[in-house]
Amino acid sequence: MTEHKINVVPRGGNGGQAASGQKLKFHIMRFNPADPESRPHLQTYELEQTAGMTLFIALNEIRENLDPSLQFDFVCRAGICGSCAMVINGRPGLACRTLAQDVGPEITLAPLPVFELIGDLSVNTGKWMRAMSERLQAWCHLQEQQADLTRLEERMDPELAEQIFELDRCIECGCCVAGCGTARMREDFIGAVGINKIARFRLDPRDARTDADYYDVIGDDDGVFGCMSLLGCHDVCPKDLPLQTQIAFIRRKMAAQGFK
Repeated sequence: MTEHKINVVPRGGNGGQAASGQKLKFHIMRFNPADPESRPHLQTYELEQTAGMTLFIALNEIRENLDPSLQFDFVCRAGICGSCAMVINGRPGLACRTLAQDVGPEITLAPLPVFELIGDLSVNTGKWMRAMSERLQAWCHLQEQQADLTRLEERMDPELAEQIFELDRCIECGCCVAGCGTARMREDFIGAVGINKIARFRLDPRDARTDADYYDVIGDDDGVFGCMSLLGCHDVCPKDLPLQTQIAFIRRKMAAQGFK
């Protein structure tokens, strides 16, 4: 893989005074799989650091002023949608929640591994997440076949509702999958995001499934027993979900179910 060094500077305004008067140098992985002539390479851009600049702001400045062909994803800009997840200096993270001053002045960006590459920093996490959710049937299996839309929603203990909400904060950004050693070796491994979904629906009193039902979908090496407990997922989760606790808990429950 070669590195293309291009000395480029922003045109026009730079969005404010530099936070520390230093230049930021971005080494960005470039590759378009739809172009047969494209080859993976690093391309270098230089920007002036401004106060409060996130990697999302920097990437937009590069695309708007320096290179409109650069591909990356974003939607919310607030760490909620998970679209801007990428590998930042070797560590998966969200571009919109990462300050340039915390990772600069030399910054290397690459797309998340495991997922299908669209181009440059853009990957198709949605395709992977949908396949995983369909495999795990990650929706509430109501105890009644026909839902009564006129009936008031069943009351839930506030503490239990808070526990479910805590696990529901997952934004499916893919950082945990990208940081997972097992996911790099096992194509069908559900990852921490899948185990977290099972933990969430197992808590839900409206879900009619039992541990035997959950064992059928995650009780193998592609499920919870494939986890090597490296816990890279826990370290890189941008929402600080309790993945370590949930993986250990679900593994114990599934192991107990397997001996029945």
